[in-house]
Amino acid sequence: MFDLGQLERAQAIVGTAVPPTPAHAWPLLAERLGADVLVKHENHTPTGAFKVRGGLVYLDRLKREQPDTPGIISATRGNHGQSLAFAARRHGLPATIYVPHGNSVEKNRAMRAFGAELVEHGQDFQAAREEAVRRAESAGLHMVPSFHPDLVLGVATYAFELFKAAPDLDLLYVPIGQGSGICGCIRVRDLLGLKTEIVGVQSTEAPSYALSFAAGAVVTTETANTHADGMATRIPDADALAMIRKGASRIVQVTDDEVGSAIRTYWTDTHNLAEGAGAAALAAALQERDRLQGKRVGLVLSGGNIDFDLFRQWVGTDAIAERAMA
Repeated sequence: MFDLGQLERAQAIVGTAVPPTPAHAWPLLAERLGADVLVKHENHTPTGAFKVRGGLVYLDRLKREQPDTPGIISATRGNHGQSLAFAARRHGLPATIYVPHGNSVEKNRAMRAFGAELVEHGQDFQAAREEAVRRAESAGLHMVPSFHPDLVLGVATYAFELFKAAPDLDLLYVPIGQGSGICGCIRVRDLLGLKTEIVGVQSTEAPSYALSFAAGAVVTTETANTHADGMATRIPDADALAMIRKGASRIVQVTDDEVGSAIRTYWTDTHNLAEGAGAAALAAALQERDRLQGKRVGLVLSGGNIDFDLFRQWVGTDAIAERAMA
């Protein structure tokens, strides 16, 4: 997919806009898990999520190779769209982003603030994506997919930062949406010749990659009704799946209640706010804590872009208590 030289060049591109994000060891998390825990804080990027890295690398190549591109278009549940809007503004390119109806209000506001034209269409990501493809064809815009080698190369720079700082990780838990993050982690680990076990994480309400991983072929789902919108994928990318099956040890499924509890744990133990997908790695590690005793564990906090109303309804103490009593 890419070599070490390409990765270093990508890091230079990303570095023009995104300083290296911290990787912190948090003692309270270590106590909870019975392990040495290191959190990679991708919630500290200029867009609040890891995907900004991919947008910067993708748009850099696009502008170099297709300088007359009139504009870009894509579909998202939020962080991919923010990434593209952020990068497009830096390159002076118009960006049109499709989202499903009912998408995160605050992510929509952020995309508009970064300069994107936002269009709501359909009831889920897949419907929004299909309409974006039609609009791209009719309007002559460049369609940016959700999974692409340049996107993987860009987001892999966070794994490069992490593995250079902590080459001795026994395990690394990574959330899976369309797969760019975990594929970047797998590739960087292999390029550096490390032995870290990489574990993917999905929602029980959107388990398309977990089902596909087990089946050895793409398995789609009819719905992806999880509050963790960054993992709300119904149709896996075949190339991403092939790389995950080759390089990940397993995929752990976590419930929305487990993710909600992990968001609260990040807040109480680290005072960092995580969105659903951002907390999924911690939710999986808490589920598997018995197998982590004495190990050195990495957690990717992939983003912190959660709507306040969703946080209050899903994660707040009263909401947790009400579900426990139901």
